[in-house]
Amino acid sequence: MMPFLLFKPLYQERVWGGRTLETLLGRTLPGTTPIGESWEMVDRPEAQSVVAAGPWAGKTLREVLAAHAADLMGPAWSKTRPFPILVKWLDCRDRLSVQVHPPAGIAQSLGGEPKTENWFIAHADPGAAVYAGLRAGVTRESFERAIAAGTVDQCLDRLAVRGGDSLLIHSGTMHAIDAGNVILEIQQNSDTTYRVYDWGRLGLDGKPRTLHVRESLESLGANTAPAPRLVRGKGVLAQCAEFTIRREELPAGGRLSFRRGEQPRILSVTEGELEGAGSLKLGDNALLPFAGEFSFVAKTAASVLVTENFARA
Repeated sequence: MMPFLLFKPLYQERVWGGRTLETLLGRTLPGTTPIGESWEMVDRPEAQSVVAAGPWAGKTLREVLAAHAADLMGPAWSKTRPFPILVKWLDCRDRLSVQVHPPAGIAQSLGGEPKTENWFIAHADPGAAVYAGLRAGVTRESFERAIAAGTVDQCLDRLAVRGGDSLLIHSGTMHAIDAGNVILEIQQNSDTTYRVYDWGRLGLDGKPRTLHVRESLESLGANTAPAPRLVRGKGVLAQCAEFTIRREELPAGGRLSFRRGEQPRILSVTEGELEGAGSLKLGDNALLPFAGEFSFVAKTAASVLVTENFARA
């Protein structure tokens, strides 16, 4: 029976990042530069999660999958098939660019990959917000004019957020995260982002960051996704073809159990601490294999996201 897997975080320097993951999650960050992303679970050619402890310590997620695909993901999973989910913590001290990910129908023609993602707002400063979707009446043509005029923000729905909010962003939805948010992002395994507007900002190298206006407009024109809406509370937060995310709220002493042979899951601790066959603390993202059986007890009152239904054949 496989134990759950925790991975070493891969920290990413970003011009819009900060150092909040040190204080909020108790992490030790490298250097002194702004860290915008912590990749918690990834299986990509350019980035590999490494198991932090246990019998596979030091092995990459790709190596574990290649050797134990059936135990990790289920009997129908090919050992060459990548892990389908990418999990990140985002520290958005400044606002991110206005961007879009290509819908599945045109992603390949643009040389990219679709990316549907869910944002769980773990912390929001007073007045924090996100931009998600176009305002009523905005067309591709009027949006293109707004790019030229530098008024893109006036075309987007701006949603005030607070800790505990959740938002599902389908591929093809124009979006941006405003300053003052710490977000747990659970997404398709993709790193394709088309940046259409960057608020006149310079990158860490002192130069304007690359924009992808043509690809962004084509993605926008192909978008058939519903408008994003904020969800909060417990129960199902996000449900799409790529994954389901539900939130479990446990009192101190509350138990959360998973049976062997059902499906693989990702367990993300957003409040409190759990104990079981190893402890899970705030900020941890554990991969629970198909061939494992798990029972956790909340050491304190805890909030946990359970990501599942991502291993369909």
